[in-house]
Amino acid sequence: MASTASTSTPTAALREPDAPAPALPPRSLAVVRIVLGWVFLWSFLDKTFGLGYSTPDGQAWIDGASPTAGFLASRDGSFGELFRNMSDQAWSEWLFMGGMAGLGIALTLGIGLRLAAIGGTVLMASMWMSMLPLKDNPIVDVHVFYMVAMIALAITSAGDRWGLGRWWKDLGLVRRLPILR
Repeated sequence: MASTASTSTPTAALREPDAPAPALPPRSLAVVRIVLGWVFLWSFLDKTFGLGYSTPDGQAWIDGASPTAGFLASRDGSFGELFRNMSDQAWSEWLFMGGMAGLGIALTLGIGLRLAAIGGTVLMASMWMSMLPLKDNPIVDVHVFYMVAMIALAITSAGDRWGLGRWWKDLGLVRRLPILR
Protein backbone atom coordinates (compact mmCIF):
# COMPACT_ATOMS: atom_id res chain seq x y z
CA MET A 1 0.00 0.00 0.00
CA ALA A 2 2.34 2.67 -1.18
CA SER A 3 1.04 6.18 -1.07
CA THR A 4 1.71 8.44 -4.04
CA ALA A 5 2.31 11.31 -1.63
CA SER A 6 5.39 9.55 -0.26
CA THR A 7 7.18 9.76 -3.61
CA SER A 8 7.20 13.54 -3.49
CA THR A 9 9.22 13.78 -0.28
CA PRO A 10 12.99 14.26 -0.42
CA THR A 11 13.50 11.03 1.54
CA ALA A 12 11.49 9.02 -0.99
CA ALA A 13 13.45 10.59 -3.85
CA LEU A 14 16.68 9.38 -2.25
CA ARG A 15 15.28 5.85 -1.78
CA GLU A 16 13.78 5.45 -5.24
CA PRO A 17 16.30 5.90 -8.08
CA ASP A 18 13.61 6.71 -10.67
CA ALA A 19 11.86 9.31 -8.53
CA PRO A 20 12.52 12.92 -9.58
CA ALA A 21 14.57 15.06 -7.26
CA PRO A 22 12.71 17.84 -5.47
CA ALA A 23 12.78 21.20 -7.26
CA LEU A 24 14.83 22.80 -4.50
CA PRO A 25 16.47 21.25 -1.46
CA PRO A 26 14.92 22.18 1.88
CA ARG A 27 16.07 25.38 3.55
CA SER A 28 17.57 23.31 6.36
CA LEU A 29 20.10 21.80 3.93
CA ALA A 30 21.02 25.27 2.70
CA VAL A 31 21.64 26.35 6.28
CA VAL A 32 23.81 23.28 6.96
CA ARG A 33 25.75 23.96 3.74
CA ILE A 34 26.41 27.60 4.57
CA VAL A 35 27.36 26.91 8.20
CA LEU A 36 29.66 24.04 7.25
CA GLY A 37 31.21 26.20 4.55
CA TRP A 38 31.87 28.91 7.11
CA VAL A 39 33.60 26.37 9.39
CA PHE A 40 36.14 25.63 6.65
CA LEU A 41 36.42 29.21 5.41
CA TRP A 42 37.00 30.50 8.94
CA SER A 43 39.67 27.86 9.56
CA PHE A 44 41.45 29.00 6.39
CA LEU A 45 41.20 32.71 7.28
CA ASP A 46 42.29 32.25 10.90
CA LYS A 47 45.27 30.05 10.00
CA THR A 48 46.27 32.37 7.15
CA PHE A 49 46.03 35.69 9.00
CA GLY A 50 46.28 34.74 12.70
CA LEU A 51 43.01 36.36 13.70
CA GLY A 52 43.57 35.48 17.35
CA TYR A 53 41.13 32.61 17.73
CA SER A 54 42.74 29.20 17.24
CA THR A 55 45.75 30.86 15.59
CA PRO A 56 47.41 33.57 17.68
CA ASP A 57 48.56 36.83 16.12
CA GLY A 58 52.09 36.44 14.76
CA GLN A 59 51.75 32.67 14.26
CA ALA A 60 49.82 32.80 10.98
CA TRP A 61 50.74 31.25 7.67
CA ILE A 62 51.55 34.72 6.25
CA ASP A 63 53.96 35.19 9.19
CA GLY A 64 55.86 32.06 8.14
CA ALA A 65 54.30 29.66 10.63
CA SER A 66 53.19 26.22 9.51
CA PRO A 67 49.41 25.68 9.50
CA THR A 68 49.91 21.91 9.77
CA ALA A 69 52.75 21.61 12.28
CA GLY A 70 50.74 21.94 15.48
CA PHE A 71 48.22 19.27 14.54
CA LEU A 72 50.30 16.81 12.52
CA ALA A 73 53.44 16.96 14.68
CA SER A 74 51.44 15.89 17.73
CA ARG A 75 49.98 12.71 16.15
CA ASP A 76 51.00 9.60 18.05
CA GLY A 77 48.25 7.10 17.24
CA SER A 78 48.04 4.24 14.77
CA PHE A 79 49.26 6.35 11.83
CA GLY A 80 51.25 8.82 13.92
CA GLU A 81 54.57 8.43 12.14
CA LEU A 82 52.98 8.92 8.72
CA PHE A 83 51.29 12.15 9.75
CA ARG A 84 54.26 13.48 11.75
CA ASN A 85 56.36 13.10 8.59
CA MET A 86 53.86 15.31 6.71
CA SER A 87 54.15 18.04 9.32
CA ASP A 88 55.77 21.29 8.24
CA GLN A 89 56.09 20.15 4.60
CA ALA A 90 55.27 22.81 2.00
CA TRP A 91 53.19 20.42 -0.11
CA SER A 92 51.03 19.35 2.86
CA GLU A 93 50.53 22.97 3.94
CA TRP A 94 49.41 24.05 0.46
CA LEU A 95 47.10 21.03 0.10
CA PHE A 96 45.60 21.58 3.56
CA MET A 97 45.11 25.33 3.18
CA GLY A 98 43.86 24.96 -0.39
CA GLY A 99 41.42 22.34 0.83
CA MET A 100 40.15 24.58 3.62
CA ALA A 101 39.72 27.54 1.25
CA GLY A 102 38.19 25.45 -1.53
CA LEU A 103 35.73 23.71 0.78
CA GLY A 104 34.80 26.98 2.44
CA ILE A 105 34.15 28.76 -0.84
CA ALA A 106 32.36 25.85 -2.53
CA LEU A 107 30.07 25.09 0.39
CA THR A 108 29.31 28.71 1.27
CA LEU A 109 28.49 29.62 -2.34
CA GLY A 110 26.86 26.28 -3.18
CA ILE A 111 29.11 25.54 -6.17
CA GLY A 112 31.13 22.46 -7.07
CA LEU A 113 29.52 20.39 -4.34
CA ARG A 114 30.44 17.06 -5.96
CA LEU A 115 34.09 17.98 -6.07
CA ALA A 116 33.85 19.46 -2.57
CA ALA A 117 32.32 16.23 -1.28
CA ILE A 118 35.10 14.14 -2.83
CA GLY A 119 37.95 16.41 -1.74
CA GLY A 120 36.39 17.08 1.66
CA THR A 121 35.89 13.37 2.28
CA VAL A 122 39.55 12.66 1.46
CA LEU A 123 40.70 15.51 3.74
CA MET A 124 38.37 14.55 6.60
CA ALA A 125 39.19 10.83 6.27
CA SER A 126 42.89 11.71 6.50
CA MET A 127 42.30 13.82 9.59
CA TRP A 128 40.14 11.05 11.09
CA MET A 129 42.92 8.52 10.46
CA SER A 130 45.44 10.82 12.11
CA MET A 131 43.32 10.79 15.27
CA LEU A 132 43.17 6.98 15.59
CA PRO A 133 42.55 5.50 18.03
CA LEU A 134 39.73 7.87 18.89
CA LYS A 135 39.34 8.73 22.56
CA ASP A 136 35.62 9.41 23.02
CA ASN A 137 34.00 7.15 20.42
CA PRO A 138 35.77 4.24 18.72
CA ILE A 139 34.40 5.05 15.24
CA VAL A 140 32.66 8.41 14.82
CA ASP A 141 34.01 11.87 15.46
CA VAL A 142 33.36 15.28 13.93
CA HIS A 143 35.44 14.40 10.84
CA VAL A 144 33.06 11.54 9.99
CA PHE A 145 30.08 13.86 10.48
CA TYR A 146 31.62 16.41 8.10
CA MET A 147 32.21 13.68 5.48
CA VAL A 148 28.62 12.47 5.67
CA ALA A 149 27.26 16.03 5.62
CA MET A 150 29.29 17.02 2.53
CA ILE A 151 28.20 13.89 0.66
CA ALA A 152 24.54 14.52 1.58
CA LEU A 153 24.78 18.15 0.47
CA ALA A 154 26.21 17.12 -2.91
CA ILE A 155 23.64 14.34 -3.46
CA THR A 156 20.72 16.66 -2.70
CA SER A 157 22.04 19.59 -4.79
CA ALA A 158 21.94 21.77 -1.69
CA GLY A 159 23.69 24.58 -3.56
CA ASP A 160 20.51 25.25 -5.56
CA ARG A 161 18.79 26.96 -2.63
CA TRP A 162 20.37 30.16 -1.30
CA GLY A 163 23.43 29.47 -3.40
CA LEU A 164 24.85 29.71 -6.88
CA GLY A 165 24.37 26.00 -7.66
CA ARG A 166 21.91 26.39 -10.54
CA TRP A 167 24.01 29.09 -12.20
CA TRP A 168 27.16 26.99 -11.69
CA LYS A 169 25.59 23.89 -13.29
CA ASP A 170 24.71 25.92 -16.41
CA LEU A 171 28.34 26.89 -17.09
CA GLY A 172 29.72 25.20 -20.21
CA LEU A 173 32.77 23.71 -18.50
CA VAL A 174 30.63 22.30 -15.68
CA ARG A 175 28.17 20.78 -18.19
CA ARG A 176 31.11 19.12 -20.00
CA LEU A 177 32.75 17.90 -16.76
CA PRO A 178 29.95 16.74 -14.42
CA ILE A 179 32.44 16.09 -11.60
CA LEU A 180 32.56 19.90 -11.19
CA ARG A 181 28.86 20.06 -10.33
